[in-house]
Amino acid sequence: MAKHGKRYRAVREGLDRDKFYPIDEAVKMIKERAKSKFDETIEIAMNLGVDPRHADQMVRGVVTLPNGSGRTVRVGVFARGAKADEAKAAGADVVGAEDLVEKVTNGQIDFDRCIATPDMMPLVGRLGKVLGPRGLMPNPKVGTVTMDVAGAVKAAKGGSVEFRVEKAGIIQAGVGKASFDADKLVENVKALVDAVIKAKPAGAKGTYVQRVAVSSTMGPGVKVEPSTVTA
Repeated sequence: MAKHGKRYRAVREGLDRDKFYPIDEAVKMIKERAKSKFDETIEIAMNLGVDPRHADQMVRGVVTLPNGSGRTVRVGVFARGAKADEAKAAGADVVGAEDLVEKVTNGQIDFDRCIATPDMMPLVGRLGKVLGPRGLMPNPKVGTVTMDVAGAVKAAKGGSVEFRVEKAGIIQAGVGKASFDADKLVENVKALVDAVIKAKPAGAKGTYVQRVAVSSTMGPGVKVEPSTVTA
């Protein structure tokens, strides 16, 4: 069995791997152990009682974190004319129509979030095999296919986070940075959990939120008592 390094053993010290901590305490412990030279992202992982292989059990949505994500998000917008101008004025990093479709087709994806006006979707739809696997395909359900491109760009820049359940029934998302105050991180965690609960699909049976854990980019995970984030 491989031995863990000194740093790993240090950050694990004082953690009970089998204990479920209240969210306030869990966040405090994660922050104390985020000692990397960069500002680590604080992440949440939720195990849900769904099987996303069934269409009526898919969980997907978007939430605007009350204290922002701390992340610099590059936004790409597919739009023409006045809507393209609105997107640029709102701070979009990449804006275009056929020219942007061509760039993406050639592998030039210079954005982390993708927004499109409805009239552009016949063109954008051709990029499904490129954008889909990266989680970048615009979707009206999460507000990324919209005529309000300015609002969507500002939301993406201001801390909106998309979430989507993976094949194993897990949702993972960043909820801030280690430099954030603990209470702000807790607020962000609760906002995301609340959004996931509101997105509960009709086909979900039994316990919906089964397990919750928080961690930092380079740190260990800490189990969270679900009742402290779902109340």
